Amino acid sequence: MRGSTLLKGFLVPWKKALKGKAAYLAVAVVAVIIVAVLAFGGSAPQASNGMVPTPAPVPSTAPAAVASARNSSLKLYWFVPDGMRADPQLFKLYEWAGDGKLPNIKKLMERGSYGYSKPVFPSHTPVNFAAMMTGTYPVTSGVADGPMHVIGKPLNAVAIGGFRSVARKNRAAWSMFEAANDSVALVSIPGSTPPETSSNVILKGRWANWGPDYAALVFEEEQDSAARASRGLEARFFGLSNGAALAIYNKRGDASNWTAAPASYSPAFEVDVSAYGAAAYAYVYDSTDDNATNYDRVAFSSDRASIAADIKEGQLSGWAPIVLKFTSGNLTSDVSTYVTYEVIRLDEDGFYKLRLIYDTLNEFNTKPATAAKDIVDKVGPMVDFVDNFPAQLIYYDEDRDAYLEESNLSFEWHTRLIPTLVEDYKPTVVIHDIYNPTQMMTSRWWMAAIDPTSARYSDYTEAERNQSWSEIFEMYKQLDSMVGKILDESGDDTFIVLSSDHGNIPLDRNVNLNNLFAKNGWLKFTIDNRTGEPSIDWNASKVIYLKMAHVYINPEGLAGNYTRINTSEYYALRDQVIAALSNLSDSDGTKPVDKIVKWEDLNATFHMPADRSGDLVIANKPGYGWSEKMSAALEVFSTPIITGYKQAVIPDDVPGMWAPFLISGPGIKKAYYLGDTPFSVIDELPTILAARNISAGQQMDGKVIGAVFED
Repeated sequence: MRGSTLLKGFLVPWKKALKGKAAYLAVAVVAVIIVAVLAFGGSAPQASNGMVPTPAPVPSTAPAAVASARNSSLKLYWFVPDGMRADPQLFKLYEWAGDGKLPNIKKLMERGSYGYSKPVFPSHTPVNFAAMMTGTYPVTSGVADGPMHVIGKPLNAVAIGGFRSVARKNRAAWSMFEAANDSVALVSIPGSTPPETSSNVILKGRWANWGPDYAALVFEEEQDSAARASRGLEARFFGLSNGAALAIYNKRGDASNWTAAPASYSPAFEVDVSAYGAAAYAYVYDSTDDNATNYDRVAFSSDRASIAADIKEGQLSGWAPIVLKFTSGNLTSDVSTYVTYEVIRLDEDGFYKLRLIYDTLNEFNTKPATAAKDIVDKVGPMVDFVDNFPAQLIYYDEDRDAYLEESNLSFEWHTRLIPTLVEDYKPTVVIHDIYNPTQMMTSRWWMAAIDPTSARYSDYTEAERNQSWSEIFEMYKQLDSMVGKILDESGDDTFIVLSSDHGNIPLDRNVNLNNLFAKNGWLKFTIDNRTGEPSIDWNASKVIYLKMAHVYINPEGLAGNYTRINTSEYYALRDQVIAALSNLSDSDGTKPVDKIVKWEDLNATFHMPADRSGDLVIANKPGYGWSEKMSAALEVFSTPIITGYKQAVIPDDVPGMWAPFLISGPGIKKAYYLGDTPFSVIDELPTILAARNISAGQQMDGKVIGAVFED
């Protein structure tokens, strides 16, 4: 709730030190009350007719007369918040807007056409950004997942990263626009880097190994080895065994070397928070002279001689300069950037959870390189990907406030960026992503409390549900404010599109498939007792599940370069695996498997490429989620900490997986509702290209949504 755009004039600019969280919360409480009372009446928005007229049929193509009249010189701002759920049942975006609760989205509805889209399977970000930005299914784009494994490469490492542009087998929207002489600006778009075109402005891609992407890091005292072990690979990037650590568990150190140490009335100690090649230290101390041990402050320094920040629990410092390292091949470079320090939790006995958030924009991940300094000088250090994947702000009550504070910083940055980007760089096309919606709705704190389909919904009181709804609504209002800023910067000659790659639904139960396979003797591994991380015996293993929906099978072992063999032993083992999955049931008898597809049937069933998918691809029923987790106890079902997800769900009949699609601009029908039936995300780009009279120049699996065009 903090950092609400309703209170923008009262917020501290990025270059000034942030005040205490207590004061910030006081303002936030007022904002929540104002929003709840004036906007929502203290509860979730009620259904109304709003602006939602009777659904109209959706032709598959645009009328020829309309197409011929379109002007390819007109502009486009395509705003694509990741994981922005919209559906006719619970996340009633268009009713909220029609009732005036989202005034800028209401303006888009009045000026254009709007409806719902559904993702392609396996229904998460890299696959669906590729689908949206190419107008094609995964079998055509080649992007079948985030961490992809392919025939001829080892399974113990990612062979192709689905967030990289080179993962695609076809051109993306920005290449089509550039070919039509557009000047394109891309902001945080998965699949946009390494750059594919010569003139685009690119402000950071997503996990593409193009320049450094300095993830925020957690530093937590390793007190309880059981707690650390229970997190296992969840403390590593993407949950990969070779993924970078997102949470660092360390011990208290000697603080006697500090020459600028504040006075402490209990024995002070040091925490090493060095990362990315930069030395940094935290001095944990007790500032209260009361003859009691009650640690209450943390000072941060790069040299133990000068203090960069001195803050309490719940406080976030101002931005401080820092020089990080970036290694590419044999070359290591200095990256001058910024860091902000946060004390998420500090107990009186000294237990700590600290967080360092780094400016993620730098000359190595922008194009042109000079744009990084220009943008940071005018907009501030970039806060882009809230929390991490997997989430790290889910373990303590204090993490909820930390998440909201970081989310507000991200929204503020992306909102401030819009006028600078449009006015200074003058692109004719902008494609802009912000990740906050999916991060919020797949975290621990919200989805189970707001969606009655969650098995955990009854665990929350009405007050807790109202609080969660208020925070979700505030996030949607922040999205609406970004739409308002886009409207401010756009003329009558600009097409504005608001869409998303997928929705999010409740996650109630994890299904630890690798434990199931181990129980059947098909997977061999050992567990590190301290970290909880597994070590797989690939030679002795025959079956393994790997994210997000893939089961790999080889009766001769999974070591070395993966091969898909054609023997009777293979087919016999595959049948056994199918039987084990089909017969799997939870304690209440519920079967979590929705569909099992053999590799040879993938194109016909899911439009997925067999060479970049598992021997089996499996879909889970809503509420259940596949997990790679391995444990010594071999439990197959477990209750996760997070309460939302979207992976491996067949989205057609699951409205929570749907997202909005709104388009306004010249030649687009005004105040026109496309109905409650969603179309595919692959239809969005063909429709946008038709609106701007641009040829794709390649195969398009999607169809033009002809109903949006004026007769």
